[in-house]
Amino acid sequence: MLLKLLTLAILTAIPALELRFSIPLGIFDTHHYGDIPWWLTAIVCIAANVLLGVVIYEVLLPCLAIARKWTWFDQKIWPHFTKRQEKLRPTIEKYGEWGLAIFIGVPLPGTGAVTGAIGAFLLAFDRKRFYLANFFGVLIAGVTVTILCLLIQHGAVAEDSLLRRLFINS
Repeated sequence: MLLKLLTLAILTAIPALELRFSIPLGIFDTHHYGDIPWWLTAIVCIAANVLLGVVIYEVLLPCLAIARKWTWFDQKIWPHFTKRQEKLRPTIEKYGEWGLAIFIGVPLPGTGAVTGAIGAFLLAFDRKRFYLANFFGVLIAGVTVTILCLLIQHGAVAEDSLLRRLFINS
């Protein structure tokens, strides 16, 4: 079972997929993950997704520090980062970490912990604010996806609905 949970965690770490893929896989693929309770699948995938956001956020700073040693990057690209940060500062002040948490928590393609981490970094969020937004955003997404999967699994979603067909290969 530990290997199966590790597999779900690794799948969660794939930026385009994250927990929007791994939770449904863990719940609906009973052939491979049938012995894992749904709540354990959700907890592991949520924890892995929170960790993914933190790792991405923390890796960006050293990568940009290295890139800034390259004169061309420092003179041509870096000013665009700082200019963009200053333009977006009023929006950050208005919506703050809760705006970012909602962005991370919307379970749609293009949102999530990875995009949120990059955005937070570019918007000059400090660690504490990003960690808070990341945690609550991933929690929102994880709970939403889990509830949706459980509703589908227990028949609350019509058999012929598009939503059900997306999640379950009948």
